[in-house]
Amino acid sequence: MRRVLQTLDRLRARLLEMGSLVESQMDAAMRALTEREEVRIQMVMDLEDRVNNLEIELEEGVIRFLALFQPEAEHLRTSIMILKISNDLERVGDHAVNIAQAASYLLPLPPVKPLVDIPRMASIAREMLSGALDAFVHGDAEQARAILKRDDEVDALRDQVVRELITYMVADPRTVDRALKLIQVSKDLERIADLATNVAEDVVYMAEARVVKHHFEETGETPEEQKEEEDAADR
Repeated sequence: MRRVLQTLDRLRARLLEMGSLVESQMDAAMRALTEREEVRIQMVMDLEDRVNNLEIELEEGVIRFLALFQPEAEHLRTSIMILKISNDLERVGDHAVNIAQAASYLLPLPPVKPLVDIPRMASIAREMLSGALDAFVHGDAEQARAILKRDDEVDALRDQVVRELITYMVADPRTVDRALKLIQVSKDLERIADLATNVAEDVVYMAEARVVKHHFEETGETPEEQKEEEDAADR
């Protein structure tokens, strides 16, 4: 049992290291976009390989853990959640790279407009990710549930960004390319919030063995029952 716990602790520590790198990618990408700091773009790119390598390391580590210890329920859930969360973190890093690339395109061009809602989206998404990782550390399902409620805030801001930028494009076609880049940034931030939500859902499952994805916790139905109802509604 001692070796099981020690191995899980090492995997957790590596996952949190990965999370810290991804958060740094997010911060640097947004500084490049909002403060027009070109040096931050290369910082995002430099961290990408480290994030990818950690995902591979964690995948291999979890597989070895399962093969070596054949863990029972609680430890099995934790190890599988480490695997899933590492995949979500790698995808967050990919979206941070997308934002940095958009910043690189926009840097030499005049701004379409002052950025207000996009930084707000980034702040909320960053708080969601940090909170989800903190909930993971403490096995705190209630903290994780609170994060789930914030996803709608990001979605609403994304819709607002898109609507506003469309008005700029209609008024001045010369802004189209720049506005489309900003719309893509808003979509990247929305996806980061979705991935933070995934992490929070995984924390609830890890802590309580309770599924909260796809409103399962609200309905009390199994995923199979939900699928049957959806199929029946489609017929």
